[in-house]
Amino acid sequence: MKCRHCSTELTDTFVDLGFSPPSNAYLRREDLVRPETYYPLRVMVCRSCWLVQTEDYAHHEQLFATDYAYFSSTSTTWLAHAAGYVEMIVGRLGLDGGSKVVELAANDGYLLQYMQQRGIPNLGVEPTRSTADAARAKGIRVVEEFFGVGLARKLLESEGPADLMIANNVLAHVPDINDFLGGIALLLAPDGTVTIEFPHLLNLVRFAQFDTIYHEHFSYLALGSVETMMRAQGLRVYDVEELPTHGGSLRIYACREDAALALQPAVEAMRKREQDFGLQDMRTYQGFQARAETIKVDFLSFLLEQKRLGKKVMAYGAAAKGNTLMNYSGVHADLVSLVADAATSKQSKYMPGSHVPIVSPETLIAEKPDFVVILPWNLKDEVEEQLSCIRGWGGKFAAAVPALLVW
Repeated sequence: MKCRHCSTELTDTFVDLGFSPPSNAYLRREDLVRPETYYPLRVMVCRSCWLVQTEDYAHHEQLFATDYAYFSSTSTTWLAHAAGYVEMIVGRLGLDGGSKVVELAANDGYLLQYMQQRGIPNLGVEPTRSTADAARAKGIRVVEEFFGVGLARKLLESEGPADLMIANNVLAHVPDINDFLGGIALLLAPDGTVTIEFPHLLNLVRFAQFDTIYHEHFSYLALGSVETMMRAQGLRVYDVEELPTHGGSLRIYACREDAALALQPAVEAMRKREQDFGLQDMRTYQGFQARAETIKVDFLSFLLEQKRLGKKVMAYGAAAKGNTLMNYSGVHADLVSLVADAATSKQSKYMPGSHVPIVSPETLIAEKPDFVVILPWNLKDEVEEQLSCIRGWGGKFAAAVPALLVW
């Protein structure tokens, strides 16, 4: 395999998580009697541009189907994050009714609804039918296509250049990352800004967040690798900030190379932090496999012990990271009997690979579990608050990453 950015031959493995189905390929009851497709889940490191990336086995259209089940608005934490961003960026860039905003991977309109409320013209780009329809139901205009240079040309002709482009948690999902960034460079206004949020590779390595690795994530990103890829497309990063979302993310602010936007000190500070951590040193990536295996063994030991004691263990959050953890650990419904999720699009379906049934939070509460394993650990506080009633019968919470925790 060659690097998806610089075409260097890849020879260094970061982690091998075995075989699993696509993490968002939730199953219906009738699917349980049919064969399920599994793909290798192996991540490589490029020694030239330091892009960390999965090996390619599945086409993106197989991973992002029309019935894609992830709806951003399900999380109140994420909605609050989006609302806060809109308030901040409107003030920072002076956006108004004459501005043009384009969000890539607009999902169900979780963010653009707040632009809409402020009377700021906006457009969403969202390739999955289920989430695009949900955004349209909010009155948001959506182009239902994958974004790249080709679509950017069409939008430039029909909509004009964008003063602000937004790409939250999508850059990692893009198989042709050069085409995606090239499209941004084409559609962005001369002094426009694009903000891109992504989970920070530094935190993935530091906290052994291996469950954030799945087939839908083609790349694992850091400021250094993103700057390298942007420069190749005539873009430059002028500011960066750290966010608590998804276990620790970066939000970068970028513009055209010749835009009159001054470089902020935070960029050089983050460059130095990544260099000091060793993100451009192959030794930093060695030993990660053993750390993932330790988490797997500890999680399995906990589940097996509760099984021996006759305890009832259930989980919350049918999230992609939960599917990675369950499939890598070999967990099925005999150890975790069900997973609750607030998204109605996932309820009455089954987790891919493990085939654990997905139910409503009300069903989980009615079952009175002894333990609730929070799979989306980045939403731990939100979930604990929502399910605080389990304390009434002595129920406890648990999480497996970055280390087994029971409380």
